[in-house]
Amino acid sequence: MKFTNPWIIANGLNLFLIAIAFILPKKFLTTAGYLHAWVLGVLIWGTLGWQGYTILIFYFLVGSAVTHIGITEKKLAGIAEKRSGMRGPANVWGSALIAVLCALMTLFSAPYWQQLLILGYVASFSTKLSDTTASEIGKAYGKSTFLITTLKPVSRGTEGAISLEGTLAGITTSGVIALLAFFIGLINLKQVFLCIFSAFVATNLESLIGATLQNKLDWITNEVVNVFNTFIGAFIAIFAAWGWTKFI
Repeated sequence: MKFTNPWIIANGLNLFLIAIAFILPKKFLTTAGYLHAWVLGVLIWGTLGWQGYTILIFYFLVGSAVTHIGITEKKLAGIAEKRSGMRGPANVWGSALIAVLCALMTLFSAPYWQQLLILGYVASFSTKLSDTTASEIGKAYGKSTFLITTLKPVSRGTEGAISLEGTLAGITTSGVIALLAFFIGLINLKQVFLCIFSAFVATNLESLIGATLQNKLDWITNEVVNVFNTFIGAFIAIFAAWGWTKFI
């Protein structure tokens, strides 16, 4: 057995990190959530190595941090995340399912499609981080929030609500994670802007789904919306790069 095998490294590293996270007083995941996060981490390191894993960890740390911004005020207003922001298995896979599928498909793809799938991987996390940041910053600091379908003022935390503060924060974090992917060699500089664009479009479409369908159909949960959201972001980035090869 070769200990340089990425799957061996993935198992050992994730067991170590999950063990540390589990004993820390501040919990970011439920017990089941940590187990599923271990599986997620193994799959990402095993397929995309340390570069893909870096994007995953960055998303997790920043996404968790912004969830806790203004948490006391959000709790009092009844718009805070459940379990004080702790994520469970559904949250893990709702956020990362599309990214994992992109990563796994690189194992069976030619180099050209591998590059597109890696772009989709980065775009999916860029989209999810944009969505999370826009929502949490909007709930904490949004001075005026508007329903995306009518642009009429609504209270913070309303499904489908958008704010200038949240939108700008979402664009910023989508750009930061895309730039990180560029600096570690996953995507090129033009694809950074493609990730920002796809994240912006997908995040607003997610708000549209929230405003029009989420309260009408019981099966459209936040986790299902997250899957749609990240799929749209990854699809836009991949399709645009495929259609306009100047982005490759």
